Amino acid sequence: MTSITLSPFTHNSKSCIAIKFLYNFTAKEYIKRGPDVKWTKTHRCFYIYYDELRLEKLKSYLNNGDFKIISEQPKTVETSRRGIITNQKPLNEEKIEVYKHFIKFLKGKRYSISTVTAYGNFILDFLRFTKSKPTDSLNENDVRLYLEWAVGTLNYAVSTHRQMVSALRHFAHFYPACSINAEAIYMPSKDKKLPVVLSIEEIISLLQVTKNLKHRAAIAMLYASGLRIGELIALELSDFDFQRRQLHIRNGKGRKDRYATIAENLYPLLKNYNSTFKPKKYFIENPKGGQYSPASIRSFLKRSCKLAGITKKVTPHTLRHSYATHLLEQGTGLRHIQELLGHSRPETTMLYTHVARKDLEQIKSPLDIALNKVTLRDNQDNFPLLS
Repeated sequence: MTSITLSPFTHNSKSCIAIKFLYNFTAKEYIKRGPDVKWTKTHRCFYIYYDELRLEKLKSYLNNGDFKIISEQPKTVETSRRGIITNQKPLNEEKIEVYKHFIKFLKGKRYSISTVTAYGNFILDFLRFTKSKPTDSLNENDVRLYLEWAVGTLNYAVSTHRQMVSALRHFAHFYPACSINAEAIYMPSKDKKLPVVLSIEEIISLLQVTKNLKHRAAIAMLYASGLRIGELIALELSDFDFQRRQLHIRNGKGRKDRYATIAENLYPLLKNYNSTFKPKKYFIENPKGGQYSPASIRSFLKRSCKLAGITKKVTPHTLRHSYATHLLEQGTGLRHIQELLGHSRPETTMLYTHVARKDLEQIKSPLDIALNKVTLRDNQDNFPLLS
């Protein structure tokens, strides 16, 4: 019987459980197929991100494989948000059961994996924050104290704050035995920020400095078809229809399918990429053949922006914003842009009218008009303007 040591450590500013054992090929092959098991080159070990549910699933998996678990979870849980470390005690059995059923409740509503994960993590933090207090005794004061702690200590953005409130409201509806009034939880209003948009010249420069063929193909597709990062990662080879110049986006945000365009100038790049890397299922695959990591895409995009001398804060979604804005500036109608982006509401697409340059360039500042009138009236070519 192989002995397994489960020990806590911090990796990428997150609380993890390392899976350590004396090397054994059979054991290694079994463990790497375990639920949520990952490999870290930095620490050279298999690991899982820590939460009670993941740890319980891992222990059950190891027991089924006839492994002996020497050491288990830590006495305290190290949680990290934006570099701030806090120590909290693990959940008791009662709260673990509530948390399990809440995850099933979210899945039953057919929410996406990312939504289930985000809401689940917020409720996990909330249940830990309330310590040993019984779940059916939780009330609005507990919610208020948790929100004050999370927003004040962890420095959450408004968008994260709103998502956290949404998770708490879902929990209140799921668990009516508690005394939390879902409608009484304050929801902050959205930030009215305009999206960051790259110019055409910056897009071209970004592609030129990206020497890795796979990375260049990924960046080009994000911009040329206006894809979300999740849509790019899920894109399969069978989704390309080159004869009709269409890309079939399956199960996008809101579980919606749609068609996007494929830029004709990308054909040589895509052909070169396909013959070089020979992907089997997904358009962008990791070296082992599965879906590519979102973190990897963000990482190489950041490097390419630095090489291109772009100082704007650029994310994969910035390329989608740029695609929509450039379409609008070229005269494409809002209704068509809405369909291409897969927006449910036209109000979402209307955001790009505020950043489109085409109409703004035609508007002159009153200062320019006033100075032009003075110049014409005095008929002086050497009018000393403002310089």
